Amino acid sequence: MRIGNGFFKENRRAFKDRLPEGTAVFMFAGEAPAVSADNDARFLPDRNFYYLTGLEDPCARLIITKTEEYLFALKRDPLKERWTGKRHSKEELESITGIVKENIFDLGDFDDRKYELLKEQKLTPAGDSGSIMKEAREFFRENDAEDVKDILISMRMVKREEEIESIREACRMTEDSIEDMVKVIKEGTTEVELYAAMEYAMMRRGSLIPAFTSITAIGENVFCLHHEDPEGEEGPTVKEGSQIQLDVGARCNGYCADISRAIFIGKKQENDRRYELLELVDELRQTAWKTIRPGITMGDLNKEMRRICGVWLCAHNVLHEGYTDEDVKKYYWHNTGHHLGLDVHDVSLKDKPFEKGNCLAIEPGVYIEEWGTGFRIEDDVLVTDNGCELLSSGKNVGEVLL
Repeated sequence: MRIGNGFFKENRRAFKDRLPEGTAVFMFAGEAPAVSADNDARFLPDRNFYYLTGLEDPCARLIITKTEEYLFALKRDPLKERWTGKRHSKEELESITGIVKENIFDLGDFDDRKYELLKEQKLTPAGDSGSIMKEAREFFRENDAEDVKDILISMRMVKREEEIESIREACRMTEDSIEDMVKVIKEGTTEVELYAAMEYAMMRRGSLIPAFTSITAIGENVFCLHHEDPEGEEGPTVKEGSQIQLDVGARCNGYCADISRAIFIGKKQENDRRYELLELVDELRQTAWKTIRPGITMGDLNKEMRRICGVWLCAHNVLHEGYTDEDVKKYYWHNTGHHLGLDVHDVSLKDKPFEKGNCLAIEPGVYIEEWGTGFRIEDDVLVTDNGCELLSSGKNVGEVLL
């Protein structure tokens, strides 16, 4: 599945409608970071640039005003294409973006055309990164620059059908990949082996660049929330009674999934703390899904999660009567969720209540180091008219027998 250019044309139309008069927005796709003297990493375009164009070509630039839009891209070059791959023709760029080819120019013409196109317009850089803002300001030193990112943030927060279906498909790809990865688990399996199996499974389903660095933590490494450097045989390995924290996500059409699963190795034992804690995390998940609806804020959700967590921890003698919210935070380490979209932690306006069309990753997690266990289970949801709908399955992996 691929998103058609009608989606991006509509995004540009809606964006133009919100622009102040006399304003021109200047955007860069960006460039791939170098990984060696003559080799680059895989390229991901600036998210705002992609949102308005659907184009994934490095170095491309977009100028957009209330009434006009102009695209600049690298021109065809048979010698360079021999080394780095085919570049798009103007006809192909028109097909991808919906920008008419008469308004598509070679990137080399940018310096000559920018002043002609932008006479009496106010520059407004709108890229995601500080480096893009800096480059834009350097191009237009004599113009006043304004930041219109809040317009794009408010647009990106409310997902359209194409975005929702892309996230839903990314979730399916991710969960199918988790099923494949679980098959490699055996006594002595390392984090690196889990990581490699997960990356391979997502890549073979079309996600060459994951939504983020996969987390395949075993044993004590589950207490590092972003354990992004998997260990080999020198680190913790799979054994009876251990646990694995997965936090993984594929991409589909640039849109991210974010799914976490707790895996318990071996049969449930008497007084097994892992399963005791699972009861709390499952209660938090179910309550979160029932709580999310238009008008609720992430702060409201966090407060309710910590309330439930505090009562449970006190009942299980982890906390004691008279505990405070700060005491609960010693075990409830992170927010319950975040917005999801073109970025795994997608753009959002702080404290803005949820509204229909928001996509959220919901990840209640509790970590009790003195028990030797802690984990989060994460699923992705869509805010609906009066509640939320799961985009992922909501099913944890749970027990894996050796």
